[in-house]
This record gives sequence, structure tokens and C-alpha cells, in this order.
Amino acid sequence: MMNSTTSTNKKRTIKLWAIIFWLLVWQGLSIYIGQELLLASPLSVLSRLAQLAITLNFWTSILFSLSRIITGFFLATFTGIILATLASRFRVIEQLLVPLILFVNATPVASIIILLLIWFSSRPLSIIISFLMVLPIVYTNVLSGIKSTDAKLLEMAQVFEMSISRKILYIYISQIFPFFKAACLVGLGISWKSGIAAEVIGIPSGSIGANLHQARIFLATPDLFAWTMTIIVISASFERFFLFLLTQAMNKLERV
Repeated sequence: MMNSTTSTNKKRTIKLWAIIFWLLVWQGLSIYIGQELLLASPLSVLSRLAQLAITLNFWTSILFSLSRIITGFFLATFTGIILATLASRFRVIEQLLVPLILFVNATPVASIIILLLIWFSSRPLSIIISFLMVLPIVYTNVLSGIKSTDAKLLEMAQVFEMSISRKILYIYISQIFPFFKAACLVGLGISWKSGIAAEVIGIPSGSIGANLHQARIFLATPDLFAWTMTIIVISASFERFFLFLLTQAMNKLERV
């Protein structure tokens, strides 16, 4: 388990020279276009980001969006695990959920956002959208992990009359973990993209999405890029932190 995790982390490591290369490409394009309105330079974006970072609105907006998007993600994760467990046990539940999962996957995010705005206010919108976008991913992956559990291990557990709790701890969790981790990797990115998109459309006051919308209205390209960089940094940082905790928890379980 640790070997696969380590190799995955190595593949996802971002090299400094690659960042510098793309920053130079960005700067070159900005110079070539010659209009900050169309493409702000990295320096102007960083300068604007530094100005935003010393304002209260910047941090309250981050807290507003972060708390709601992460809440939606965790609710979807918990619900997805429960539903996948039930679906693996009861065939009728799996069949019942197939149309719902297909509907959520096939429906454009914008359509769902507009529909939800008719029913709810814009403030909880990012929670609901993050939940709906992540739920099918977690449900599908965890269900696949349960179904792919080694039958020989289950037979051995039955022979030795292992309790359900021991089966879960020593067999199911280790078998499902790669599927669950893959779901989290995809789900975290999707939750931020869909959550911020919901905020841009719904424009809840005090959110990152509202600031992006305002930057578009006033054609403040440096602000637009600055907020986009903020989203990328927060999303990537939380992803690394969450996966680190997940891996540490799995390592402790393996040592039990």
C-alpha cells in the first residue's frame, strides 16, 4: 500500500522549473498581447494578490467558500460510503440508485445550479452542488471496491469465523482504500470547480465566486487571475493535507 502511495505522490510532485517555465510563457504572452485587460502579467497578478491578502474581505471570502465546499465534500463522502455499503448488500438499492446516479452525471452543472436557485437561496448553493457532484464519484468507486474484494479472503474469514468488524478492518478497508483514495482525488477537484461555479452563478454575498463575478463585471483582469490563483492554491493545499491524513489513518489501521 505504501509503495503505491509513494509512487503516486512522486508522479504528482510539481517541479519548480516547470512552474518557472509556465510563468515565463505567461509573461511572454502578456507582453506579446500588450493589453492587461485581456491577459494580465504574472507580476501584476501577484501584486494585486498581495493587495487583496491584507484585506478582511479576502480572508472572509476564503472562509465562506472553503467551509461550504468542504462541507459538501464530506457530506457526499459519508453518504457515498453508506449508500455503496447498502447497495453492495441489497441488490434492489443498487438498482434503485442507478437512474439517480446517471441523472446527476449526465445533467450539466449549470442546469442543476439554476434549478436549485429556484428552490433555495444562494448561500447554501455551493454545499448542495459540491455534494451532488462528489456523491456519484464516491458511491461508484466505493461500490466497485467492495465488489472487487478478493473472494478467497472472504472465504478464509468465513472459515475462521471472523466477526463483521474484523472483516471490515482487516479485509474490506484495505481492499477499498485505493478506490476510495482515487474517488477523493477526483472529488476534491470537482467539488471546488462546481462549488465556485455555483457561487459565480448564484453570487452569494461574501464568497469567492461573488468576487470573481465582480471582477468580470468591472473588467478587473488582475483581480480575476488573483482570485483564480487563490482557488488553485487552497484547493491543492487542502487536497494534499486531506490525502496525507487519509494515508496516515490507513497506515495506523494496517499496524493494528
